[in-house]
Amino acid sequence: MIAYFDCFSGISGDMILGAMVDAGIPLNRLRRELSKMNLSGYKLKEREVKRAGIRGTKVDVLISSKFKVQSSKRWKDIEGIVKRSSLSAEIKEKGLKIMRRLFEAEGNVHGESPEKVHLHELGAMDCIIDVFGAIIGMNLLNLEKIYSSPLNLGSGFITAEHGDLPVPAPATAEILKGIPTYSTGISYELTTPTGAAIIAAISDDFISLPPFKIEKIGYGAGSKDIKGHPNVLRLFIGEDGMDYDKDEVVVVETNIDDMNPQIYEHLIERLLEEGALDAYITPIMMKKNRPANLLTILSGKKIMGVLINTLFKETTTFGVRFHSVSRYKLSKKIEKVKTKYGTINVKVGLRGDDIISITPEYEDCRVIAKKKKLPLRTILEEVKRKAIK
Repeated sequence: MIAYFDCFSGISGDMILGAMVDAGIPLNRLRRELSKMNLSGYKLKEREVKRAGIRGTKVDVLISSKFKVQSSKRWKDIEGIVKRSSLSAEIKEKGLKIMRRLFEAEGNVHGESPEKVHLHELGAMDCIIDVFGAIIGMNLLNLEKIYSSPLNLGSGFITAEHGDLPVPAPATAEILKGIPTYSTGISYELTTPTGAAIIAAISDDFISLPPFKIEKIGYGAGSKDIKGHPNVLRLFIGEDGMDYDKDEVVVVETNIDDMNPQIYEHLIERLLEEGALDAYITPIMMKKNRPANLLTILSGKKIMGVLINTLFKETTTFGVRFHSVSRYKLSKKIEKVKTKYGTINVKVGLRGDDIISITPEYEDCRVIAKKKKLPLRTILEEVKRKAIK
């Protein structure tokens, strides 16, 4: 099963819980699992609400009026609560990772170490339930992949302990470094620090809605009913409609018409060494019918900047352009195939458990062909024949 969080109205911890319950997780199952943390003084309640005419489920963490505020919660307090619980080791690890990210973000904002940051008692309780409730819910849904849309942050200001803060809140902005976001100008905090920390940790990628067979849809309602805007988090759950691996890459391009062509060999070799997924040249015609080359690079998002710096240093270009693209790909593994000419590595392309393609490693075959003084085609055909068997 895969899940897709449609965050057109941002995301928060209670919206995540509401979307999961609305998609079919019984609240009693969440309560039962959360009771393993041995926390008292709170209740989980669900109710059906409407947000700008859209029905959704609102899950509230209600703190008892008799609950006394004791000491502020620091990292060691949260860590101790989790480690003493009877939750599974996997849930403990994932939940603590999210909580740690929250503490680190607050520490960066206030110029303190995460160990010195504290959460108000009531806020800490709410946060713990949201974080671990979300992780428990993901397990109950048996999700293999989780994706999210870019996050709508909202705008304006929120009132905090130290005064008014801009949206996104500083801690939220820290958590969302490297994650695609936007704002439609709604004057409200749509994405909270807790929601940001959870989705940043559980999402495999932030992409447009992928092809898959939707089986369930859950709507988790936010606290505020915003006029003209459905303040809900939409959760799609279903089976992958395309049984291929999927990711997003960046395409970096530049047109070059005034460079010594001998440089291209060195340039492409260096780009590949620096982590480019691929790099290639396409002949083109530019203005004034000037022959030129279109240099195209496929890159992961994290190293795009490194590759662009190399382009400016190594080529005559004055500018590059880039855009993100989604791609499907076969999963692959390397197997060794024994032939009468020797052992040769073979790249096997898989769709699920099905073998789609078999490609002998060119360099292995070339070396053997040269050594045996045989046509390269003979080696390639022999390897394929043995591999198919």
